[in-house]
Amino acid sequence: MFLEVSQLEVRYAGQTQAAVQGVSLGLSAGQIGVLIGPSGCGKTTLLRAVAGLEPVAAGTIRLSKQIVGSPQRSMPPEERRIGMVFQDYALFPHLSVGRNVAFGIHDLPRAEQAARVAEVLQLVGLEGSEHRYPHELSGGQQQRVALARALAPRPQLMLLDEPFSNLDVDLRERLAHEVRGILKQAGATALFVTHDQLEAFAIGDVIGVMHQGHLHQWDDAYTLYHRPATRFVADFIGHGVFAPATLVQQGQSVVVRTPLGDLGNLTECPLPTSYPAGECDVLLRADDIVHDDAAPVQAQIVRKSFRGSEFLYTLRLENGQALLAHVPSHHDHAIGEWIGIRALVDHVVTFDRSV
Repeated sequence: MFLEVSQLEVRYAGQTQAAVQGVSLGLSAGQIGVLIGPSGCGKTTLLRAVAGLEPVAAGTIRLSKQIVGSPQRSMPPEERRIGMVFQDYALFPHLSVGRNVAFGIHDLPRAEQAARVAEVLQLVGLEGSEHRYPHELSGGQQQRVALARALAPRPQLMLLDEPFSNLDVDLRERLAHEVRGILKQAGATALFVTHDQLEAFAIGDVIGVMHQGHLHQWDDAYTLYHRPATRFVADFIGHGVFAPATLVQQGQSVVVRTPLGDLGNLTECPLPTSYPAGECDVLLRADDIVHDDAAPVQAQIVRKSFRGSEFLYTLRLENGQALLAHVPSHHDHAIGEWIGIRALVDHVVTFDRSV
């Protein structure tokens, strides 16, 4: 692994609970990792510890197998060869784009500086803009200049702390895809912090979900969504609800009894012995629920959210169980209307029944 974080703990003075507790993760050279979680979960603190801006209370941080952070050793930030991009861009308004980008390579001969500035500006799609000033650029262009400036010294690791949070939603996702392409073309290893799932999915090779200082899961986006390791990850990623279920062994297969009826023919399912009396909670994603007028189960529409090609319906069964469903937008039903639904699930995700 190029970046190895092992059992990391970071504490702030005067706080009884560690801001980061027992976190372990790794990035191979050229990989892009993303940390996601609610505000105050510790993701930015973890990023700052990797940068050398926060002391390590326990555990280790290694870059290229060299310990750069531990309780006994802390390599200064400027010696870690790390490039950082922040949400506020931090460009110097009185300097041209070219001089902003050259800020971290001023020790190079002038001709080499100019060549490197031109190279990274071309990489971020801003070739020929050396003589413009930050106020003449759009927010997305300013963020690309900040990225070019961080890449100019050829850092061994890039750290990006919510770099798109000041941009509008449409631009954020598009720029996330573009930045991923830029980082991949540069061969950069990067760790990225965001609270936006679409950004995380767009940019990350591997994504970590954090909560209350703990890293709950470090995996690719597909696995996080379809095989969440904890109840928190299941609840935080995507749209879904938990419904009470009972696992019943029938011959060689397991049937999952739910308020929507029995789920069978499952490719993956825990054994009934995994839970007391087989009773558990099953995760039902919005894409597990299909609108079907011929279905015997009826649900009332409580809320609807139009998303262009589809609605996200919030539904309620007769017994009060809430469900979510993605429904094509030409199925435009009124709030309060009852519609037929059925579950279409090929593998189930279950957890201990909540109290």
